[in-house]
Amino acid sequence: MSITPEQPVVPKLKYNAILNVLSKGQRIDKRSVYSYRPITVKTNVIPNAEGSALVSVGSTQVIAGVKLEIGQPYADTPNEGVLIVNAEFLPAASPTFEPGPPDENAIELARVVDRSLREPKVIALDKLCIIPGKRVWIVWLDIYVMDHDGNLLDASMLAAMAALASARIPRIVSVDPNTGDVKVNRSVREDRLPINKLVCTVTIAKIGRYLIVDPNLEEEAIANAKLAVSISEDGLIVGMQKMGMGYFTEDEVKSAVGIAMNVAPKLIETLRKAVQS
Repeated sequence: MSITPEQPVVPKLKYNAILNVLSKGQRIDKRSVYSYRPITVKTNVIPNAEGSALVSVGSTQVIAGVKLEIGQPYADTPNEGVLIVNAEFLPAASPTFEPGPPDENAIELARVVDRSLREPKVIALDKLCIIPGKRVWIVWLDIYVMDHDGNLLDASMLAAMAALASARIPRIVSVDPNTGDVKVNRSVREDRLPINKLVCTVTIAKIGRYLIVDPNLEEEAIANAKLAVSISEDGLIVGMQKMGMGYFTEDEVKSAVGIAMNVAPKLIETLRKAVQS
């Protein structure tokens, strides 16, 4: 349920105030330019899901849930499980969100999260094969934006990763390789979903000539453009997405990537602590 979210109108006086504070290396909420708002990650918040997480980044709140089902593999990957990512902007999350099918913004968010998980092989999909070519685990990852105060992508990636890393697979009772019949006891969840590595996304916004991390809603409204950099726990860049009508120069892209590489380990550590608790 979502429509294209409208950015709030920021008065010229407020715009100038934001730029003035940025020129001094600070933000209007007293953060430094490369600091995140307070982050909380709570796992296993949906009892009926195989894995779930509620993430707050400042006032932005996102919840993610993981559901595992038995199904058929893709023809080109007969020995691998399947990952399907969906995102939805709930109408209560913002005055500009209305009921309806997911719009291009929700679709873009889901695709960026999907690529950030798929390219570095975050999930060991080869370990989710039950009967080669016939039955595999299908991993449904649903992301819901519950409160929008900027930087939905980073919050959504944290929620998605925490939900996956905390998910447990239901017990398989019996498997008939001839008929493809698989019986599952959903009341018992055993092994964790096989995760190869943790991944986070760092979003950098360009406001005037300044680059900032974790823009809030007002900062997003006046940003020229945003660049999201997805980074794995082993320090590799696994995805990038440019958003907005403006542009980044080559030097600004290099600076943004450097900023993301420095910030990412803190997000990864936050994830690690959440899924281990």
